[in-house]
Amino acid sequence: MPHAPVLSYFIFEILHKSRLVPVKYYMRNNLYRTTAVITVLSAAERTLGFLYRIVLARFIGAEGLGLYQVALSLFAVFLTVGTGGIPVTVSRLKSKGYAENRPLDGDRALAAGVCFSLSLTLPVCLFFFLFGKYCGFLFSDLRCVSLFNLLLIGLPFTCVYADIRGSFWGDKKFFQPALTELFEEAVMVIAGILLLSRFSSGDVAHGTYLACVAVVISYFSSFTVSTVLFFASGGKIRSPKKLLKPLFSSAMPITAVRTCSTLIGSAVAVILPAMLIRAGYTGAEALRTFGVAAGMAMPVLSVPSTFIGSVSLVLTPEFSENFYRKRTQKLAADMEKGIYAAFAFSCLFMPFFFAFGVPIGQLLFSDKGAGEMIAKCAFMLLPMSVSLISTGILNSMNYEKQTLRFYFIGAAMMLVCVFLLPAKIGAYAYPVGMTVSYTCTACCNMLFLINLFPLPQKLLKKCLTAFFLMIPAAACAKALHALFSRFLSAVFAVLCSGAIALIFNLILWAAFRLFPVKTVKRKLF
Repeated sequence: MPHAPVLSYFIFEILHKSRLVPVKYYMRNNLYRTTAVITVLSAAERTLGFLYRIVLARFIGAEGLGLYQVALSLFAVFLTVGTGGIPVTVSRLKSKGYAENRPLDGDRALAAGVCFSLSLTLPVCLFFFLFGKYCGFLFSDLRCVSLFNLLLIGLPFTCVYADIRGSFWGDKKFFQPALTELFEEAVMVIAGILLLSRFSSGDVAHGTYLACVAVVISYFSSFTVSTVLFFASGGKIRSPKKLLKPLFSSAMPITAVRTCSTLIGSAVAVILPAMLIRAGYTGAEALRTFGVAAGMAMPVLSVPSTFIGSVSLVLTPEFSENFYRKRTQKLAADMEKGIYAAFAFSCLFMPFFFAFGVPIGQLLFSDKGAGEMIAKCAFMLLPMSVSLISTGILNSMNYEKQTLRFYFIGAAMMLVCVFLLPAKIGAYAYPVGMTVSYTCTACCNMLFLINLFPLPQKLLKKCLTAFFLMIPAAACAKALHALFSRFLSAVFAVLCSGAIALIFNLILWAAFRLFPVKTVKRKLF
């Protein structure tokens, strides 16, 4: 993401200028600067992972990406079962302990989280190591069985790392886990490239196996680094007895949501190729088409979630603390600005995906189909962003059961799309189903939040303004790209037209008072 520092600066200027982060608190704890740094680190991590996907696509092809995605989909189910809502709950219980003058509760919550994670993952690993060869029915391709068994080696280690990460969040130490995640991604990329550099392109299964080896190596690295950082920063393991029940009751709804999400992802990895075959595709064509959708288009469309996730990550302890201290007015104001930031940021991205989706797919993956999917499904960014931020807000206030119910409604609609639409729109059934699911969840979350804390009409006006400004921004980007493509290479045509379109978009935002011009000018110049 070439504009990550500028964009992260912009979104957090909105938050700071609108007093989402009060000046006094900002001066004391540097929350604003921390959020910007974490956003940049998260963008770097996502960018690295995104580039690695491009490398994988070139080494093992779309079929190999399909195998890789299928194995990771089922692995993600058990990873979610072993972590799920535990890191978020550890963070919230730490914040609650500090608010109620019980600072030792954080270490107890971490110990309880580790106990739950290991008790949920170690039996799974043992079962599949002993009987995994009989579980081929779980995959759409039997070659995925060995890949899945390999990934299971790193399952307990990455679950414990996730719990430690939640402990850091509760202490408002965001830099350590963000840097660890970036390190994990870098280890995976380096290991993957080194392993695949001698790979013969004829054996797709072997290349995919090497890619999974790199994933396991990265899990060991993040576990080791996070454990060292935890104890080096004064962390201790205390008796988990007092917090086993509170952690379990709070974590289970979130875990259920995330487990169902990964189960659906795993189900899609089986159902969508099957539905494509039923619609007339061959087995190889169905797997390749699924690889294009899940391994190429969807990672690009998920890029903005990096920034929204950073906002939610850093502000969640603030929401929790304000909720438990009963600071109702500040909590309502914070929610208003956070929702606007998510909505506005997605509107800033969408015109570029509409305009440059096809050339991005061709440049990154040498696949026009992936580019067309990115361009046609760019609208997914808006409900995805609002769903992410609103779910984070509700979870921080102990409304996990409500988010669970809302998620199930969206998930049911997602599965209906995957079952019924492949015969008519092929692999587009996947992003369309995701869009329907996110839209449903976002609407339910927002209606519930409005019932709790009525939001002002000015928020709706600003959101609608940002939405309609996408039309001239997308038209400008499209026209500029058509012009520059006549005499520039594909890369420079996208970069030049994208830079000019970004400036035009920001001018529009400034004209409609959606962009803090004076603050940015003071900071940058």
